Amino acid sequence: MRILISSLLGAICVLAVSGANAAVTVLGPGPAQECYEFAENGGDLHEGIVRCTFALESTLTVPDRAATFVNRGVIRLGLHQNEQALADINSGLALDPSSGDALIDRGAAAMALGRYDEALQDLNKGIALNPHRPHIAYYDRAIIDEHNGDIRAAYNDYKKALQLEPGFTPAAEELKRFRVVHKQSSSGGV
Repeated sequence: MRILISSLLGAICVLAVSGANAAVTVLGPGPAQECYEFAENGGDLHEGIVRCTFALESTLTVPDRAATFVNRGVIRLGLHQNEQALADINSGLALDPSSGDALIDRGAAAMALGRYDEALQDLNKGIALNPHRPHIAYYDRAIIDEHNGDIRAAYNDYKKALQLEPGFTPAAEELKRFRVVHKQSSSGGV
């Protein structure tokens, strides 16, 4: 079986601007929860940065502080503040290095900065840690696969993302560009 891609343009540049990032859940009301809501649902991202920064200036548990750094990083990715996003996500990972979701978000930040090898390492580590939204990691990894010219791996990762989250439109849209062609046997039969 061979996998052909009809149009590679578009997927490579989707990267972190696709909105496929994973916010890290914060429990309980307050500014950290508000920061999470902006990271998860969007809205006025500049206000989201303000809410996250306010939360980080308050007293938080270590897990909530880690999540708030990561969520502010996700918001910064949405604003194309990629270096600052990476710094925030690294701050969150320094507090909670076992967060698969944070590793996936760091992978997205590395992708946005053109650091594909680093991104791939983080995405693979994030997948291994059973994140809440593994489909995002597979989607981002597919983009890197495609960038690296591994069309079969890209196709398989887009398929896996859609299998894990059947309503994940970005993966479904990317799969429309592929056409699977089965090789015919060369055994001489008709």
